[in-house]
Amino acid sequence: MTKIAIIEDDTTLRNELAHILELQDFLCVACDDFVDADHWLVSEVPDCVIVDLGLPGNDGLSICRAFRAQSQVPIMVLTASDSEFDEIMAMGLGADDYLTKPYRPAVLLAHLQAALRRAGQNSQVSYRAIVHRGVEFNSAKGTVSFGGRTIELSRNEQRILDVLMSSPGQIVTRQELICKLWDTDDFIDDNTLTVNVNRVRKQLAALGAPDDFLQTKRGQGYLV
Repeated sequence: MTKIAIIEDDTTLRNELAHILELQDFLCVACDDFVDADHWLVSEVPDCVIVDLGLPGNDGLSICRAFRAQSQVPIMVLTASDSEFDEIMAMGLGADDYLTKPYRPAVLLAHLQAALRRAGQNSQVSYRAIVHRGVEFNSAKGTVSFGGRTIELSRNEQRILDVLMSSPGQIVTRQELICKLWDTDDFIDDNTLTVNVNRVRKQLAALGAPDDFLQTKRGQGYLV
């Protein structure tokens, strides 16, 4: 049974969320010790995490960062904050998705199912290394290398480079990337893709890759 870990301090909302998920045959576990939430997550071994941002004694951003350093399990932020800054920070620290309260159950379930499908696909893909202009993407290790340096990538960073580097010199539209990352073109804020692409650019810049390696073609999409 698919296990969902819920980190939410509002008891009513937490119980409501668990009820909705359990009706869809998910197994739900809830965190009570928010200070030690990242260690709790590791011990629970969930298939997906749903986490709030504002928590007593801790915050969801810190939990995203700490857990992502130890696991590639999908992380969904569910919060009352519609701040663009919070969303960018969450995605930058390892969250795979960002939803705001009040949420619509059908939309939340669609996002959750997509996250789980992506995780399942990542465990079944045919792993390979792709090299383009000196940049090497290794899908088996989830890394990108250049000039003798290597960086580990988040799941979304891996998928973006995989799609783009599989078609070097060809423009990949934003819609194509959205479908590849989230298995749907519904319910996805266009800004979320921009955040993820910018994260890839920062990783490439940290390696010293050419500034024009990942290019934006305005009104069209991206290419390498």
